[in-house]
Amino acid sequence: MRKWTCSDSAGGAPRHAQLLAGLIQQLGQPRFRSLLLESVQPLVPAASFSVYRTGHHCVPQLYLSGSLGVPDTTQDCWRAYLSGPHLHDRTLINETAEDCLEEAKSLLCHLTAREVPTEHRTRVYEAHGVAERVSVVQAREDGLFAVNFYRHQHQRPFSDAQLADFETLAPALMALACKHVDLASPSASTEEPTALAAQRLRALRPALTPRELDVCVRMLRGMTYDGIASDLGLSVPSVKTYRNRAFDRLGIHFRNELYALVLRPHGTLQ
Repeated sequence: MRKWTCSDSAGGAPRHAQLLAGLIQQLGQPRFRSLLLESVQPLVPAASFSVYRTGHHCVPQLYLSGSLGVPDTTQDCWRAYLSGPHLHDRTLINETAEDCLEEAKSLLCHLTAREVPTEHRTRVYEAHGVAERVSVVQAREDGLFAVNFYRHQHQRPFSDAQLADFETLAPALMALACKHVDLASPSASTEEPTALAAQRLRALRPALTPRELDVCVRMLRGMTYDGIASDLGLSVPSVKTYRNRAFDRLGIHFRNELYALVLRPHGTLQ
């Protein structure tokens, strides 16, 4: 597995700009999803892609995915990923890369299926014919935001030239994917997983009050206490009071335990 940061000179080649022009026009539109994979084909011939958020202290969320030339099993891959492998996934980040991510630099990752831990490889890669992945990753307040392209078993391995092209494209792809997610309808990117989290918490503890539930759901979305207070029209001390009451009812003490509750296999959000 290879990991490195984007070079400062990446993103200037004219042919790369030409490929991305169509994507810019489709930002926030349904066509963006299929066009993303089509656009990179001349330089990075992948059979499927995904754009998701992951991390140990957030609710994993799949924003976009799709396939080209093969049956689309990306949703199945995501469910398999959430069945356990996501809890131990270190393929997108390691200790040596964290400083780069904290400085808002993009991390690039290239790995083959045989380099993935056994459970992850068996449930996700081998079960769905995935052979190789290239990713560009950026750390955000709500977790690691990753744009991934996958080569499948029927394809040739990515060449050094294709990996170099991906590095050149990566900063623009990251910026476009982030902007598209921001522009896309809330139901596609925020409200649906939030509603499922609320349902899960209600099922766990029906005694949770509406305000306690409001605070917990916003914590799951990665919001700060100041942000929750502003969103709900409360003071920060009031937010913390509702948090403490909710945590008492749920039998937990920390935010990561709240994430764990909604990520148990029978409470998976996707």
